[in-house]
Amino acid sequence: MKRLINFLLLVCILLLVPGALLAQKQVVKLKIVETSDVHGHYYPYDFIEQHDAPGSLARVSTFVKEQRRECGDDGLILLDNGDFLQGQPSAYYYNYMDTVSTHVGAAMMNYMGYDAGNMGNHDVETGRGVFERWAAQCRFPVLGANIVEEATGRPRFKPYVVMERKGVRVAVLGMVTPAIPMWLPRSLWAGLRFDDMERTARRWMEVIRREERADVVIGLFHAGREPYVMGGKYRENASAEVAERVPGFDAVLMGHDHVRACEKVAGAEGDSVVLVNPANNALTVACVDITLTLEDGEVKAKQVEGSLADVGQLPPDADFLRRFQPQREAVQAFVGKRIGRLVEAISTRPAYFGPSAFVDLIHELQLEIGEAEISLAAPLSLDTQIAEGDVWVSDMFKLYKYENLLYTMRLTGQEVHDALEMSYGLWTGQMRSPDDHLLLLRPAGEGAPDERAAFQHPSYNFDSAAGIRYTVDVSKPAGQRVHIVSMADGTPFDPAREYRVAVNSYRGNGGGELLTRGAGIPQEELAGRIISSTDKDLRFYLMQYIERKGTIMPHALGLWKFIPEDWVSRAAERDYEYLFGGEE
Repeated sequence: MKRLINFLLLVCILLLVPGALLAQKQVVKLKIVETSDVHGHYYPYDFIEQHDAPGSLARVSTFVKEQRRECGDDGLILLDNGDFLQGQPSAYYYNYMDTVSTHVGAAMMNYMGYDAGNMGNHDVETGRGVFERWAAQCRFPVLGANIVEEATGRPRFKPYVVMERKGVRVAVLGMVTPAIPMWLPRSLWAGLRFDDMERTARRWMEVIRREERADVVIGLFHAGREPYVMGGKYRENASAEVAERVPGFDAVLMGHDHVRACEKVAGAEGDSVVLVNPANNALTVACVDITLTLEDGEVKAKQVEGSLADVGQLPPDADFLRRFQPQREAVQAFVGKRIGRLVEAISTRPAYFGPSAFVDLIHELQLEIGEAEISLAAPLSLDTQIAEGDVWVSDMFKLYKYENLLYTMRLTGQEVHDALEMSYGLWTGQMRSPDDHLLLLRPAGEGAPDERAAFQHPSYNFDSAAGIRYTVDVSKPAGQRVHIVSMADGTPFDPAREYRVAVNSYRGNGGGELLTRGAGIPQEELAGRIISSTDKDLRFYLMQYIERKGTIMPHALGLWKFIPEDWVSRAAERDYEYLFGGEE
């Protein structure tokens, strides 16, 4: 009887409160793993330096398989955030040499089970023929909400993708930094435009909220953390700004600037947004762990946490290596081709202290191919060298790091002078005594690699010139250091005259702002200054040049110098040791 009474009481309660006690509660856990700026590091091997290397997709594959075992296939989302197609020769070979086979990068990403990718500026740099072929071979959507076809006004790639995992709908919106026109020739992205990230995010967030019923929204942005305006019109590195200003994001996965980051920022609606960035070269992956509490399928609570996982020393996935061994052998055969001989070693290290054989070899090539009177060029790699003796294709990736075209442009003598002033202002400090630094360095430990000192600005903006003779007086303030004495042959240099000037396409499009902010040329006028452009990258012509010459006797042209020389000689010795640890 007592049991019957209790049963009837329970029935009454359930009838009085229908649904309150019948609601189904569920806790769902999801993990998002991001790679970014892989830069061709597909194998645990450096095809440029010819030795085993940390990082690589092969090691990321090991990590991803471990996470899938823990989370289940339905609990893990794997994303790539761009700059996948440029860097190591493994990417270059399948971009330009073997264009018939499936791109090894696409095949690897398919093997690893990527759920979505995103376009990066260096992916665009490969040209539409390359990146569209790669994207078509990927068995997952490649995103790019702000990469717009000018003819139609519609995104060239999917703006976002929605995935359903464990009953939860996850939207991923992809964007790239819009500053690409400042770095890359229009021929590489003909018919496209790159819209502002914040405006694009607002537009597509409305669509995602209205039409997709997404429970989680992720930004996959190939842009860095610290925003600034480039060329007077492009908002560069706007990832954090978008996270803070555009409501609706749970996490923003960053890239592009090669800076590790894991933090939370306040969103527009007072919530917090996770920001993560795994930096570059597949040494680290970014993770976002999401825990959702659902009642009757509706999200009632959400916890989002970010972390970084170092994968650089994990054992490579053995099955991955076996599967892609034939492609590895093809790349090795390509970089192992002998193309000439150097009678002495060349290094970028001397380039920061005066004329160097390394940079002047590039100057000579630019003057010859561009039929130019003046050349501007910089050391694209901070610290690299090519040994004396046989020269191999792999060495060309040390000599010239990027796939830049060569422009010949019309610049006045004054504009050349002003561009050099800005360059040396980025490169050198003001010496007020012989005890001061020559170079503009940051102290060891302040974000410098290996806790050593490093430059405050990237070396690929440290242009020197050939075709003219000049001095750089580092005892004077920035903007007043460069004095052009004459043309290289001794004839007068005229600031008012227009010269044929050879520059790489990055510089000619406004990269580094030496021609815009430095020389004062409006961004929209640069294209009209281009007299001619090569149709292949400078590395291709360097290879041809060395093959044609057979034996190269590298030498510094000696066309410029730092003054006062007695101050500089002592400072250079100290700064060399400070920057490179005293190693020769």
